[in-house]
Amino acid sequence: MRTVPGRTDHVVVVGAGFAGLAAALHLLGAGREVTVVERETQPGGRAGREDLHGYRVDTGPTVLTMPDILDEAFAAVGDSLRDRVELIALHPAYRALFWDGSSIDVHTDADVMAAEVERFAGPQEARGYTRMRQWLSELYEVQRRRFIDANFDSPLQLVHPDLARLAALGGLGRLDRAVSRFLSDERLQRVFSFQALYAGVPPSRALAAYAVIAYMDTVAGVFFPRGGMHTVPLAMAGAAERAGARLRFGERVDELERSGERITAVITDRGRIPCDAVVLTPDLPVTYRLLGREPRRPAGLRHSPSAVVLHVGTDRTWPMLSHHTLSFGEGWSTTFRELTRTGTLMSDPSFLITRPTATDATLAPPGRHLHYILAPCPNTDIGPSAAHWNELGPAYRDALIAELERRGLHGLGGSIDEESLVTPAQWTAQGHSAGTPFSVSHTFAQTGPFRPRNLVRGTENAVLAGCGTTPGVGVPPVLISGKLAAQRIAGQRARRTGGPRVKPTPPLSAAPRAGRFSR
Repeated sequence: MRTVPGRTDHVVVVGAGFAGLAAALHLLGAGREVTVVERETQPGGRAGREDLHGYRVDTGPTVLTMPDILDEAFAAVGDSLRDRVELIALHPAYRALFWDGSSIDVHTDADVMAAEVERFAGPQEARGYTRMRQWLSELYEVQRRRFIDANFDSPLQLVHPDLARLAALGGLGRLDRAVSRFLSDERLQRVFSFQALYAGVPPSRALAAYAVIAYMDTVAGVFFPRGGMHTVPLAMAGAAERAGARLRFGERVDELERSGERITAVITDRGRIPCDAVVLTPDLPVTYRLLGREPRRPAGLRHSPSAVVLHVGTDRTWPMLSHHTLSFGEGWSTTFRELTRTGTLMSDPSFLITRPTATDATLAPPGRHLHYILAPCPNTDIGPSAAHWNELGPAYRDALIAELERRGLHGLGGSIDEESLVTPAQWTAQGHSAGTPFSVSHTFAQTGPFRPRNLVRGTENAVLAGCGTTPGVGVPPVLISGKLAAQRIAGQRARRTGGPRVKPTPPLSAAPRAGRFSR
């Protein structure tokens, strides 16, 4: 594995999202001095927080899986995720509602889920589910160290016995065909393949290897941090500060000072920060602009679909909704074609509806409820432009409300106290390329060693982290990207855990301020 040459005593991490904070914790655990610079006034990056008159809204991811990967970052400095954040296992992990009026609860317990599948689709499908669950577990174990938690310097690294094992498991085939080997019910196939949307490709084109996302959701379990997802980056910032990191919030990085091929300082709107190495976590176009160069690729980068997100605080809720609810339209291949090829809005939409107050009522005022409605949409490369979304957004919001009322959320429009609408226009304004928070899609040409690398030719002491680089999109991969960046700087020492044990502090929930994350 290539590592940053020369001195790496002081590392500046640009960005205090999941990737940047994970990198900071692993670097601190490896004995590096770390300064984190963040343009916002609080940590979190995409996992931010908005206060809507008493409704505490998570502005980023709402699904937390694989907490052991997160805890590994805390353990690097002798801390613990569970000392700082109360994690609640969700049962069910999801509820799926279908166009024909049927529904199924998706459980992570094998026996409970097998019984639920049998109730829903019969004993043959239940046996298929059991076999598929075993396949998902084997698929994850084969990929975990060699293909997910790995820095790539060359495609030749793929030539390994684990690649043959992956092929033997069918991981190099197509996702939809792999799932259909176990399940014949079209509705169940969707439950275990919709995760391809996270990768930015239809199940008919996604590698079956990406079924590991379904493993994370449906086997390893889904969790919710009490206080909302934003408590996690708050806790990470607290652990980093307690371990000695300097956290500088509300500070914009303007340029990188160079001497030859080395970055010597990070220049912000407040001054100059000397450094021996730098970790860059902004979106790729921003990172490449700071570096002054963009790696050449045979073809331009393709981005994942975007999303319209409607946060609504309401005076009522609906029993049909679980904490996470998937509402599937009848269209499927058509939906993915619209999202990834034709660039048109979904004609028969599918939604993710998250109701965090089902688990933590304190996220809304007494007697009120918080709902997060996510509707996938094309990115601005192939769909409506950011400027068009400024005009389109309000009408699309009304269409979403009408469709959800038609699907059983009667009175939704009239129950809204507070709301916040986020469209590709807002994602673009936040600096997300192609108006999508889901970054570069996981086509074969943008996967593994073919994904934009975390080392950039021409700059020997800058390392990238975040969803645009290795290993990819999603909270667990982004956390891993931070660890991989740390390994590029500190070598395999960044893998060690169990640094000096610090005294546990209570979960963080107060409004963050620089220098106020630990006691």
